[in-house]
Amino acid sequence: MTLLQPYPFERLRTLVSTVVPNPKKPPINLSIGEPRHPTPRLVLDALAAGATTGLAHYPTTVGAISLREAIARWLRARHHPSALDPAAQVLPVLGSREALFSFAQTVVDASRPHATVVVPNPFYQIYEGAALLAGAETYCVNADAESGFTHSWRTVPDAVWARTQLLYVCSPDNPTGRVLDLDGWRNLFALSDRHGFVIASDECYSEVYFDETRPPLGALSAAQTLGRVDFKRLAVFGSLSKRSNAPGLRSGYVAGDADLIKAFLLYRTYHGSAMSPAVAAASIAAWNDEEHVRANRALYASKFSTLQPLLAQALSCPMPDAAFYLWAQTPIDDTVFAQRLLAEENVTVLPGSFLARDAHGSNPGRNRIRIALVANEVECAEAIGRIVAFARQF
Repeated sequence: MTLLQPYPFERLRTLVSTVVPNPKKPPINLSIGEPRHPTPRLVLDALAAGATTGLAHYPTTVGAISLREAIARWLRARHHPSALDPAAQVLPVLGSREALFSFAQTVVDASRPHATVVVPNPFYQIYEGAALLAGAETYCVNADAESGFTHSWRTVPDAVWARTQLLYVCSPDNPTGRVLDLDGWRNLFALSDRHGFVIASDECYSEVYFDETRPPLGALSAAQTLGRVDFKRLAVFGSLSKRSNAPGLRSGYVAGDADLIKAFLLYRTYHGSAMSPAVAAASIAAWNDEEHVRANRALYASKFSTLQPLLAQALSCPMPDAAFYLWAQTPIDDTVFAQRLLAEENVTVLPGSFLARDAHGSNPGRNRIRIALVANEVECAEAIGRIVAFARQF
């Protein structure tokens, strides 16, 4: 426990605890990646209906077959695996966050010397916490602007890969919005084959993108294309939080290698991770409908097409491939920028250095801020306008 660092939002609260926001401007918080578009009515109705009959019994950890089949149908339609057994290769989870954390506990063997988990940098801090609490050490792979924010997996020494047991991949990436392409997956699969480590692919942002004709490539699709139809040593994690604007539902999935799923299920029967039948009913409704997902994407596409070019006039911020963040460069230290922005413009953003670690001589989040365009377009436009006005003084 002493190895764990404070969560980014705890650090942000400490950072701004003495800041007095400009009282003449309404507060706008773009620091948290919490979807604020309306939750679809079909999800709310299914949740209410499920609660009338589903709360009188203990749910099973493996989940209702109807839910696993709904997830499998969606995965087949979205990622086109030639075969995906809902009984053996799909498992409902209580949101991708808890599953990404607990998965490490089933993979890492801390009795092996220098058990290692490789993580992207910047990263979702759950990866680091999962590794440390499983008894492993982490090795960070930086994503720098000079490389177009692609992770330099090829720079990891063979000696590190040899002791690696688990690799976390986030695609679309938080916070950069970059998507791993087929060549990138080919390289990672080859490394996994050579060294025997498991890949955990975090795809919770996979359904937030800006061109309906170009959905982000997922790990299952890449594996299928490359002939890895058994998804050996691969587990993919997804969620309804961003896809269906239902972060409070706490509903997601893990899918892939049947052996990994079997071990993970065994762990979860002890861990206490059964999904409420009411949540399962709402989840089935969500996975079975794409209309609300397309409408959600259209809202994000409209915001990004307008606001990214506007912000880019004042701060370097490349258009992401997907997800709902702008990863903007700051003209001064990112923590100072965030403090002053709140004080002068009453806009809250997350310092990039809070999302990364010092590794290999640099912190790839330093002098960057993460801006979550999750509010409605009017509020986001107001916030970006204030950020631009503030940045132009430098």
